[in-house]
Formats: sequence, structure tokens, C-alpha cells
Amino acid sequence: MPIIILAIESSCDDTSASVISDGKILSNLVAGQKVHEAFGGVVPELASRAHQANILPVVDLAIKNAGISLSGLSAIAFTQSPGLIGSLMVGCSFAKSLAQSLNIPIIGVHHMHAHVLAHFIDDPKPSFPFLCLTVSGGHTQIVLMRDYFDFEIIGKTLDDAAGEAFDKAAKILNLPYPGGPLIDKYSVGGNPHKYEFAKPDISDLNYSFSGLKTSFLYFVREQVKDNPNFVNENLSDICASMQQSIIYHLMKKLVKASNLTGIKQIALAGGVSANSALRKAVESEGQKQAWQTFVPAFEYCTDNAAMIAIAAHYKYLKSDFESMEVSPSAR
Repeated sequence: MPIIILAIESSCDDTSASVISDGKILSNLVAGQKVHEAFGGVVPELASRAHQANILPVVDLAIKNAGISLSGLSAIAFTQSPGLIGSLMVGCSFAKSLAQSLNIPIIGVHHMHAHVLAHFIDDPKPSFPFLCLTVSGGHTQIVLMRDYFDFEIIGKTLDDAAGEAFDKAAKILNLPYPGGPLIDKYSVGGNPHKYEFAKPDISDLNYSFSGLKTSFLYFVREQVKDNPNFVNENLSDICASMQQSIIYHLMKKLVKASNLTGIKQIALAGGVSANSALRKAVESEGQKQAWQTFVPAFEYCTDNAAMIAIAAHYKYLKSDFESMEVSPSAR
């Protein structure tokens, strides 16, 4: 009998469901939430309400697209942590209720672990050990992966995440939410060396983006004070320069981590891995450093249930199930 798992991702503002059979993704659906655009960021209470409205139709369509029936499921997986607690509770409660009705086990998955294991959805797949730069709105980490479940975080942000730096920069520029992808969009054709911002000086493998954010804020304020049209007249150069500053910091520590460990298998994961300039930087640096680089398909970079499904597949093989007393955790 094939191992068929329904996976649910609801850590933030995207409701996603995926079905996996013996390690092969059969369906992967994502429903976004437009309601947050007016507020310039995710409103937790609105997010949890939208998950409640979206989860049933998204799961139903994922099951139909996969061409299976509920009776064929072997287990149900869900994002257990980290994330917005209200959003996580919707996914967890739904998974537990459905699993109980079908009398099948449940599998709790760590969101960031799933981002790394997204590399095992499609070929080519990295071999162990490898380093994974995991970059999202809430996390920035360098993870040394020795096995699917044997890993060590050897570098992390000490304050803000890279994705947050992108989004805050966009907000300073009065770009609509979500602003990170717009920074990437407007950077095309811009001069990445036109403006310089503060470069964090940390000796180990950890990151810091708070100083860069502050430097960017003060720069824009001063320029706008002298010329109210400064942002509109120089948007591409501003975005390209800020993007370059963030990517420079990310790549500097990744190169250092590779040199210290001697590992040449380098992977990129997390929502910010969808950034076109970062993907190019990893590939370009890979050629210089003789790395073998791995970047997931776009659909597996941002929050999605397929990455929860592949993580759950490997947990199922270990019979790593949760009790029905399990509860989600924001951190």
C-alpha cells in the first residue's frame, strides 16, 4: 500500500494543502489573503479568520486534484510551529479532527525544517552533508544538514530577518504589502552600487539586519527632506542598492560557512529564496567556489504545504507521530 499523506500549512496568511504519495507530490494548493494589503502587514486575527474560511475548500480541492479519496489517506500532517498562534491553531485543529474521524495518525512538522526538506521534492536533490541558507520573513539561518533529522543551526540572525529587512525597506518607500517581491521587481535595471548603507560587522556566522534597516531609513528621510520626489525619481537604484546590501551580507556569511566546514553542497530555502537576485548570487558564487548549488522551484520557496508533505513523508517512515494532545507553538 502506498504511503499517502495530506499536509496542511497555515503558519501565517496562506492556507495551503498538499497530497503526497510515496514521496511524490500529487497536488499542492495555496489560497492567499488579500485582506492584509490595506494594513501594510499581516493582521493575526484576520489571518486566523481567513484560514477558517479557506481550509475546507483548499483541502477538498487538493484531495480532488490528487485523484484520491479520504479513505486512502495514511496520515495527516500539519505545521506545528513556528508561526502565528491563531493561524497554527486552525490547521492543527482541522488536522486532528479529520485524523480522528478517519482513525489515522497525525504528524506535526516544524515550518523551517520543512523549508529545508523542500529540496527533496524534485531532482536534483542535495546529498548529505550540505549547508542550507534558509531565508524568510521571520528567520535567517545557515543550517548544516547531516541527515534528514540530524542538523545544526551554525548561523542565525541576532535581530531582524532578511525578509523583514526587505519588507521594512518597501514600507519606508511606501510600496504596498507584501513589499519584498516589489523590491526585487523594481531593482531590475537599477544600479546596485548607486547608494551604500551600513554593513554589519559580526565576526562569527551570525547575521544582523537592524543596523542596515536603520541606515536605510535615515538615508531615505534625509534625501526626501531635500527632494520630496527623490524616491519616485530613483526608485530602481534605491531598490537595487538595498537589495544588494542584504544579499552581500547573506552571501558573505554563507561563503565563510562553506570555507569553515569544507562543505561544497549549498542549498537555498525559504520565502526570500524566491528573490531573483539572491538566486543568481548563489549560482554565481557557486561557480567561483566550485559549489554544487540547489534552489527549489518557486512554488516550493514561499509558504506551501508540499514542503510540509515531504517532511511528513520522512517522519512517517520513522513512525514519528503526534498524540491527539498535541498543540501548536508560536515559537
